[in-house]
Amino acid sequence: MPKQEKICSKHIRPIWLSQNLKVIKVIDQRLLPHRFMVAELKSVDDVINAIKETCVRGAPLIGVTAAYGVYLAALNAEDKPASNDFLIKECKRIKSARPTAINLTWAVDKVLAETLKAKTSSGKIKAALNEAERIVETEVENCKKIGENGLNLIAEISRRKDNQTVNILTHCNAGWLACVEYGTATAPIYAAFEKGIDIHVWVDETRPLNQGSRLTAWELGKQGVKHTVITDNAGGHLMQHGMVDIVIVGSDRTTRTGDVANKIGTYLKALAARDNNVPFYVALPSSAFDWNLKDGLKEIPIEMRDPDEIRYVQGFDQGAIKSVLITPESSPAANFAFDVTPARLVTGLITEKGICKATEHDINNMFPESKST
Repeated sequence: MPKQEKICSKHIRPIWLSQNLKVIKVIDQRLLPHRFMVAELKSVDDVINAIKETCVRGAPLIGVTAAYGVYLAALNAEDKPASNDFLIKECKRIKSARPTAINLTWAVDKVLAETLKAKTSSGKIKAALNEAERIVETEVENCKKIGENGLNLIAEISRRKDNQTVNILTHCNAGWLACVEYGTATAPIYAAFEKGIDIHVWVDETRPLNQGSRLTAWELGKQGVKHTVITDNAGGHLMQHGMVDIVIVGSDRTTRTGDVANKIGTYLKALAARDNNVPFYVALPSSAFDWNLKDGLKEIPIEMRDPDEIRYVQGFDQGAIKSVLITPESSPAANFAFDVTPARLVTGLITEKGICKATEHDINNMFPESKST
């Protein structure tokens, strides 16, 4: 199973520490696939801006970036007389960067808790770094296991089809770019590809920022996985004509009852899948569960982003990345970034511990240590 993308003859993750351990380096995902550039994050403000402006994006990667953000806060707190108060304040700022992805809050709280246990500035820095790196490696391992568990679903479809092509539809980008390595929704795809299963992926463009056509297509192409980019609204048509065998998407936040918040448009894919008897799976690590929420429609915060993300489209023209107005200049736009798919439309959840139904009972059985009181 592929782990990191191979760029310029060396493997690279979408986030890593500089050699002097004072700078967080990230792939600037706003410029892909046309430009490969690395951004440097040296402060909490840099981390917040990177998350807000989608320089880094994808729930697990947002969490990892935020974890490193706490480490940068600890570095910058060395000369603060009340460093604990400073750290707590900085962590609140980081957690406010984006409201929907629960991984962000989860990661910040875990790193902060370990950091506050230390008594000295150097101890806090070391504790923050150790916990941030532990989170990174845990998320990598969890994504690998998601791939191993989801592989069985694709293999079974392949057997039923006498080894003919398995057509998988995915939405947005839930690949290694979003998750450090392997991805969530793409992890079973990469695992199946490595096993030699004949697969083909329908890639939703995922308006308005086109994370599917820009990022997922780029990833799959680099790995040699057969894929086709489609408009967001083509999925239902393909399902009606038997051209989709399984839908696999990621999650930004999933309630303890199985309601799933993911990139806007996911709910419509789930409806189309249900109407056409196509299995609809959500791949997610345990860090994407919100154990305190029960009703996703009422309780999960939905981020409203800049309307200009809808009004303008970014592309590559004559050697330059350009932004072009596509709506009437005076027309307003509403940019809902996520929607919630009710648990009743989810066939199953693919996690690092295995696959379970999207019900409170089955989720609690899979993760008894996290059962909400």
